[in-house]
Amino acid sequence: MKVYKTLALLALCVACHHGARSPAPAPQLQPNVELERALGIFRHGDFRRAQLLLQRLTFEFGPGQPELAQINYYLAECAFQLGEHAQAATDFRKVADEFPTTEYAPLALLRAGDANLRMWRRPELDPTPGETALAIYQELAGRYPDSEAAARARLHVVRLQNQFAEKTYKNGMFYLRRKAYDSAIIYFKDVIANYPNAGRTPDALLRLVDSYRAIGYKEELQETCAHLRRFYPNATGLGRSCPPPAGAADSSATPATPSTPS
Repeated sequence: MKVYKTLALLALCVACHHGARSPAPAPQLQPNVELERALGIFRHGDFRRAQLLLQRLTFEFGPGQPELAQINYYLAECAFQLGEHAQAATDFRKVADEFPTTEYAPLALLRAGDANLRMWRRPELDPTPGETALAIYQELAGRYPDSEAAARARLHVVRLQNQFAEKTYKNGMFYLRRKAYDSAIIYFKDVIANYPNAGRTPDALLRLVDSYRAIGYKEELQETCAHLRRFYPNATGLGRSCPPPAGAADSSATPATPSTPS
């Protein structure tokens, strides 16, 4: 009797085994489809979610596949858009160095400079991020001179030069107000020499004139005024700081036309 019960249980187990359905296989990840999905999420502004998807996709493409440049570039963009500017600067730099022949390399250099620029918001703060940004923009101009990214970087270079000039000019004014004229002169000369096209350059020249007048450097004063009249004739305060020399009005008059001998 026990034998029959055992055989019956075995038969039931075999029937259950054959009748049970095997689990469905997990759907296979399609990397290119997932990449398009991640980029769509990025374009809709969900940067954190796009970042997570792109991080997973870095393991789905081999080292030589061109999609990796795109994935890493947009990972850096996610960090930038999330306000993680230090991380973004590092990630953009990596894209430019590891994928130098792709279309993303010049863009990555531009954005690496932008990320550093965001970390230098005011001229009076530590200028190291600004100096790094300027160096990256100059590198971009050297490596990819005809790229659209290089053209955009030139606008940022102008902004940076104005910020550096402003910072240096304020340092000069600090010493000028304290009558430390020699120190003030160093800073004003720095503005003039390094940032000749900056908005603060005429002001630096005028304050240089004030410094020379205060310590009696007549020759230097005259040379600086001549430079101002030649290159910045419309500078505000020029007439007050550099009054025209005696007889200048007469010499500037239009000479009479000599009469023709009869």
